[in-house]
Amino acid sequence: MSFDDLFSDRIATRIQTIESRLVVGIDPRLDRLPPDISPDDPEQALTRLGIGVIEAVSSVAAAVKPQIAFFERWGWRGWRALEAVCRSASEQGVPVILDAKRGDIGSTAEAYAEALLGDEPGTPGPFVDALTVNPYLGSDSLEPFIARVRDGGRGIFVLARTSNPGGGEFQKRENDPLPIFEQVARAAQGWGKGSQGSCGFHGVGLVVGATYPQEIVRVREAAPGSFLLIPGIGAQGGAIESLAPAFDEQGLGALVNSSRGIVQAFEKDPQRRWQEMVQEAAQQSREKLQGVLSP
Repeated sequence: MSFDDLFSDRIATRIQTIESRLVVGIDPRLDRLPPDISPDDPEQALTRLGIGVIEAVSSVAAAVKPQIAFFERWGWRGWRALEAVCRSASEQGVPVILDAKRGDIGSTAEAYAEALLGDEPGTPGPFVDALTVNPYLGSDSLEPFIARVRDGGRGIFVLARTSNPGGGEFQKRENDPLPIFEQVARAAQGWGKGSQGSCGFHGVGLVVGATYPQEIVRVREAAPGSFLLIPGIGAQGGAIESLAPAFDEQGLGALVNSSRGIVQAFEKDPQRRWQEMVQEAAQQSREKLQGVLSP
């Protein structure tokens, strides 16, 4: 994958070329594998599942989103598998959004950025288009990542209003005149300066859960230049039908993630080829998203 152009233009082109706003999350669990993948060797199992998912969805998914924890759980074996999965996606022309939710200060933040958005061999960095980050420590904790957005053709997605029930404890407290999630969204407008593409969006996106559709509207108003990464459909209860306000008139501005509902689709019929089931589930989600954009 080339990072010579801006992330926002790259992902916009991908969306328009394959007519898909779907992101497939790869959260591999060794206790829920297809019948023909053995859990005995974690590196091999994680790699085979991850690459198999990418092969199945490469024509219908705008991007894939490996969740780093499910790989780190297995130490060096998981780390090698993550690199292989990210490399495979890159080779197949599928953008990679690495879900790591990193955020720290100074040299620690720089080290995270080098590992996950850098060029060091042996890390996933050379194959990662965008990274999820946590803004809780403030702007300086994001600067090493933002620098790679401005100068390196990468993207970031900053946590704003997360899909989990406990997110509102800090992100939207009852007595806050301006909820934290909205403050983060407004800040993203400044963080994105210098990375705006011809598509009209910049490289600093925001994570907003589908479980809170009314807050998607507020985030879109506060950050009109940010791509939104929207998790929470399917197992978490978010409805695709409520996501229309996230998109502009060209159908750009948002990516919608589905993980278990697609990757575990093979469990519905163990007799069928598992990649066919994954591809079918991804295609169904893609079509539902297309329906949201129809007048």
